[in-house]
Amino acid sequence: MSNTVTKSTNANRSALVRMLVGSGMLAAIAVVLQTFLEFPVPALIPGFIKFDLSDLPALIGAFAYGPVSGIAIELIKNLIHCTVSKSFTVGELSNFILGATFVAVAGLFYMKNKTKKNALLGGVIGSIVMGLMSFPSNLFVVYPFYYNFMPKEAVLGAYQVIMPTVKSIPQCLLTFNLPFTIIKGLVCVIVCMLIYKPLSRILKGNY
Repeated sequence: MSNTVTKSTNANRSALVRMLVGSGMLAAIAVVLQTFLEFPVPALIPGFIKFDLSDLPALIGAFAYGPVSGIAIELIKNLIHCTVSKSFTVGELSNFILGATFVAVAGLFYMKNKTKKNALLGGVIGSIVMGLMSFPSNLFVVYPFYYNFMPKEAVLGAYQVIMPTVKSIPQCLLTFNLPFTIIKGLVCVIVCMLIYKPLSRILKGNY
């Protein structure tokens, strides 16, 4: 009995260490993706909004270790990014809210039944929820802050260069930011589906 308890305790401790180390490595990769590999997509959305895959490591962590790991990776990523950001933490706060929503929904859905189909479905649902969340986040938190540095008319003008028919910031957020955020999540999901299986063996120690 004593040996069984000891083995169980050691196994739990080993799993915890593996989760902490794996989550730390994924957070480091997320920081690199967010800091050095973001780029504008001017044909689809104004240039001050960048595309990156920094939510991908958090999604992998959520699938491998659970949604708490994914949320922790999002938090660490944004805390570190605050040290080099010019958004005065507002951009990072929004990124954390959206990213944490994305990986939490996807991770919780996957935990119910750990199949490839559920991972894909959870990722798609998480992307949609993240997109919906981006509307109030941008409208009430991010953009009001940026108006201190860039007039609302100038922000609206940046959207009108792409689509002259948009007339208000809420319309811009619904027309551009919401689908852009969903697409960003879906790209992360697609890449995750392609690389997760071999990575999961390493992350979980199943060599």
